[in-house]
Amino acid sequence: MHILLVHQLFIRPDDPGGTRHFEFCVALADAGHRVTILAGRRSYLTGEVVSHRRQEDIAPGVTLIRCGTLAGGHRSFFWRGLGFLWFTATSLLAGLRVREVDLVWGTSPPLLQVASAWLLARLRRRPLVFEVRDLWPAFAVAAGVLRSRWIIRPSEWLERFLYRRADHLIVNSPGFIPHLTARGAPAGRITLVANGVDPAMFDPADRGETFRQRHDLQGCFLVVYAGAHGLSNDLDTVLQAAQQLRDEPGVRFVFVGDGKEKPNLMHQAEVLGLDNVLFLPPVPKEGMAQVLAAADCGLAILKPFPLYTTTYPNKVFDYMAAGRPVLLAIDGVIREVVEQERAGVAVTPGDPAALAQGVRRLSTDRAEARRMGKRGRAAVLRRFDRRQQVKSLEATFRRVVEAREQRA
Repeated sequence: MHILLVHQLFIRPDDPGGTRHFEFCVALADAGHRVTILAGRRSYLTGEVVSHRRQEDIAPGVTLIRCGTLAGGHRSFFWRGLGFLWFTATSLLAGLRVREVDLVWGTSPPLLQVASAWLLARLRRRPLVFEVRDLWPAFAVAAGVLRSRWIIRPSEWLERFLYRRADHLIVNSPGFIPHLTARGAPAGRITLVANGVDPAMFDPADRGETFRQRHDLQGCFLVVYAGAHGLSNDLDTVLQAAQQLRDEPGVRFVFVGDGKEKPNLMHQAEVLGLDNVLFLPPVPKEGMAQVLAAADCGLAILKPFPLYTTTYPNKVFDYMAAGRPVLLAIDGVIREVVEQERAGVAVTPGDPAALAQGVRRLSTDRAEARRMGKRGRAAVLRRFDRRQQVKSLEATFRRVVEAREQRA
């Protein structure tokens, strides 16, 4: 097959962020398929241009085409929305120049790029697979980012339209399925390809001494948060927990990443005089192994909104693959995974005291924390290995293409 992926925020291993789609595309190419990706030019974390090249072969059988994007999207909702619209138009034009496509693969967020994928699929008379990685616009409304009914109503209409018109839907969390079916998506056209990780990227035996020495963190118990610093991530709660733990010997919080809220968080930490908190810039995925090797536990946290109980955050599986216990402040389906596998400590979301107590529990019983990390690693190998998940993705693509050919 020749697969056309429309993904404005596509991330390579040398870019900061998750590399789910890079890994999937390479694995699909290794299986004998061709993949062409329509992507933006700017990082979703920093807003910086990640490449000035219009087209490049990023792996054998995988071609990346850069489409027009606008600056400022990582700082302003207005510019972000305008950037999504601009990419929708430029990706459509670029996609029309790609030849001999068998299947169009659209992924959200942002939702608008799936509209571009849908139109490309219809103009080419090819099937569309819509991969839902986020319940947009519902998440944006819950977080208070999206408030105007003049934007919410058209967005909800587009969401329902695409759920119903896609030839197939893929979700990365089982918690998303009720939301989709309630909005008209046929249950028989939904496949779960869960978030996961390539465990080969991490060495659980590595203790990250190079990272610790570089940042003068030898002998500390490191609580590492790796990811976006946005409104939904509830990192101000982490700072409040750090304030409660400032007298705990050797406990340090390390924030790795970037996002709209990072300047505010850094200012807040300075005002509170938190010398047990360290902010670091984002690192490419290929450098994340060294960061997590230095961690004594990995922190995953979201604001306590009911919708966030549906998520399978990527970072949780990275922590587990690295053999590190998860300190989890998210309820719902991901909490079920961590508790079933006994891979970490789950605490009440939005509660700084509970989060601080979770840190104390892990730091005072480090032998059990290491056992939690080993159980998490075993669970990834058994249930969330991306190398196995790509087989499910490929099988889904084959079924969709074969079904369209039979109808034709």
